Amino acid sequence: MELAYVCEWEKRPKSTHCPSIPLVCSWSCRNLVAFTTDLKSEDDDKNVSHMIHIIDTEHPWDVFSINSGHTEVISCLEWDQSGSRLLSADGDGQIKCWSMSDHLVNSWESVLSSSLDGDPIIALSWLHNGVKLALHVEMSGSTNFGEKFSRVKFSPSLTLFGGKPMEGWLAVTVSGLVTVSLLKPGGALLTASESLCRLRGRVALADIAFTGGGNIVVAATDGSSSSPVQFYKVVVSVVSEKCRIDTELLPSLFLRCTTDPLRREKYPAVTHLKFLTRENSEQVLLCASNQNGSIVECWSLRKEGLPVNNIFQHCSPVVGEKQPTILKWRILTTTSDLERVSAVALPKLPISISNTELKFCPGLGLALAFHDGSIQILHRLSLHTMGVFYGASSAQRPGDESAIKRQRTAGPTVHFKALQFSWTSLALAGVDNHGKLHMLRVSPSMGQVLEMNTTLRHLLFLLEYCMVTGYDWWDVLLHVQPSMVHNLVEKLHEEYMRQNQALQQVLATRIVAVKASLCKLSTATAARACDFHAKLLLIAISSTLKSLLRPHVLNTPDKSPGDRLTEICAKNTDTDIDKVMLNLKTEEFVLDGPPLQSLQQLIQWVGDFVLYLLANLPNQVSEGSMVRPGFGFMRDGASLGMLREMLVMIRIWGLLKPGCLPTFTATSDNQDSMLLLFRLLTKLWLCSRDDGAPQDPDDSLIDECCLLPSQLLVPSMDWLPVNDGVMVKLQGKHPLRLQFGKASSLPSNSVASLDETPGSQRMDNLRCVHMGVCPTEESKACTRCGCVTMLRSPNKTNAMKQWEQRWIKNCLCGGLWRRIPPTFT
Repeated sequence: MELAYVCEWEKRPKSTHCPSIPLVCSWSCRNLVAFTTDLKSEDDDKNVSHMIHIIDTEHPWDVFSINSGHTEVISCLEWDQSGSRLLSADGDGQIKCWSMSDHLVNSWESVLSSSLDGDPIIALSWLHNGVKLALHVEMSGSTNFGEKFSRVKFSPSLTLFGGKPMEGWLAVTVSGLVTVSLLKPGGALLTASESLCRLRGRVALADIAFTGGGNIVVAATDGSSSSPVQFYKVVVSVVSEKCRIDTELLPSLFLRCTTDPLRREKYPAVTHLKFLTRENSEQVLLCASNQNGSIVECWSLRKEGLPVNNIFQHCSPVVGEKQPTILKWRILTTTSDLERVSAVALPKLPISISNTELKFCPGLGLALAFHDGSIQILHRLSLHTMGVFYGASSAQRPGDESAIKRQRTAGPTVHFKALQFSWTSLALAGVDNHGKLHMLRVSPSMGQVLEMNTTLRHLLFLLEYCMVTGYDWWDVLLHVQPSMVHNLVEKLHEEYMRQNQALQQVLATRIVAVKASLCKLSTATAARACDFHAKLLLIAISSTLKSLLRPHVLNTPDKSPGDRLTEICAKNTDTDIDKVMLNLKTEEFVLDGPPLQSLQQLIQWVGDFVLYLLANLPNQVSEGSMVRPGFGFMRDGASLGMLREMLVMIRIWGLLKPGCLPTFTATSDNQDSMLLLFRLLTKLWLCSRDDGAPQDPDDSLIDECCLLPSQLLVPSMDWLPVNDGVMVKLQGKHPLRLQFGKASSLPSNSVASLDETPGSQRMDNLRCVHMGVCPTEESKACTRCGCVTMLRSPNKTNAMKQWEQRWIKNCLCGGLWRRIPPTFT
């Protein structure tokens, strides 16, 4: 495990961080990290601003800081299951719900709130939506995604009519209240509160978990290790438009260390209480501490038989046949005496750990941070140490006596006060007691030395998991070295092709996005990254143009006009575009002028793209030449067939509205550019059709493509958006030190943009229009691929609005949007 980067909070004038105040950190499934700091004015110590900071991990310096408006210290931060909304709660009972403004990761606003005045919140959670996936690590070698990742039957905490999960949140207060806020379909909040038990008492620590039957389990303790850890079942329902909460006491437990005569008084306080996973209420982790050390215990709830006296067994034969059972907490394992624990992080990866012989795999370890600045990764069940990180302040290894002496005289040790795993458990985010944010890699092997193939298999397994769930895979890329890229891309494609046709359709664009982000990590595959980005845009334009087609009569066969177009173009191998048109029902292509004219820039991109591919064909097939952008399309029969279909559509539309045709600069006035491009494209497509063995383009086709630049002006294509994130800079082993508000200027290991030169025209990568050398329009950029587009639409036509609405929440690659300044270089 190693340090990936450290971000230092840039202290503002007349304000300092309050290191004595607890910090909170939370990591979402979209790789957004939220953490808190508390700033106080030097003029007035009582005037403290409780800040929430949100970053996307690819651009950690671009922090969005919110003066939260909380009147007391923020005690909890919780992301929802989609990673787009954030809950914050404080020591005065205030709970606020934050959501993205305009779907931008660096623009947030508070939309909802609830309050229990004066009752501090100590535990907070969104209600469960009923979606649970299990990862079967022992099946990682299987070719079927259904065997690796299975949907677990799990009921939502509360359902609306028709079984739809109801959104809302649940919190536990220090006085023993549980409060629930339900989000009604109209947007109003339905709130209720109830005592956890009849005899209310102080609750110092609590945690929340969910059961498969839709119930909620709350674990609570008063903070004393000699007191029992209580568990409660909470059932939420809506009766007569009012929220109702029912609670029930469950079996409790006493810590093992308090029953040991040698340790009875050694660890007086319970400092950490957490369920091992949110969907497993039957395993809990407890940490008891004193001023100098801690001990950690792992407990499990088990069903045990209740012994029955022989007298009753003879009296009642039914009892004798079936022994009565009770639920009882049993200790699984405990650690030896440890340094004092300052923070605990539990893995979010829902691995199935039915195989007890499993010694290491991603998600099998939990992290403990200590007051000496170190972090240990422990096995989540056996609590055996699997890896140790010594921290920035204690970077020396044991045995460096001079460094240890320097540390003792240097003052308080830097240690983590908050720690969170990423959603694939391959990275840790932590905030230290000086308010700095740290990001650490966690090896997939959990500190074990593995051969390269085993490491690749772990990374491949997690990439497939991210594809299936839709989670961001940024933390997986942290561990991909440039030498691994080619193998990972090939193996990922092989596994994808083994899935059934329906699943392939669902994951079609997602796998292209994964391949593109992988290929950016190496200079050898940068050209392939360009091709994958172009393919994403090609798929989107093709589906948009086909969606404009309408059947001529209502009583039509099952196939849509777009499907019939695909079928006819696949069967008809004629190189003359006009002869292919004769087989189509042209009345299905009749559209009004305005939609076609407004989509002209997308149609222009298709024409330019075909011309670029064909003009560069001679360079792609020559021996010894480097791989150039467009190489991936030369053997991609499906993509070439898609381009061929679009040329046919555009040809027909050009007869109805000549203004929508792509514009080419030809050297001859009588040159029919569309006819020429379709003929050459068809010849290339015939070499790579799916129904036959791939062939090399013949010499006559290459000769004709060599002549293309003398017949038509070949455009320069902006293949790849500028990628200014940190991922391509993290391939080395050296840690990065970054500062909020100051973009990284470190050189990257890969080609960020193949056609990006100073003073060049900037492109709106989604609308396919030029924005000028120094754009003045407000723009947004993708956090994953760097794709740039204008924030506000310059178009008023319905057809273009429909195109832009497709990307209002996410980029082509599925990444999130962030606002960028009006003028960028």
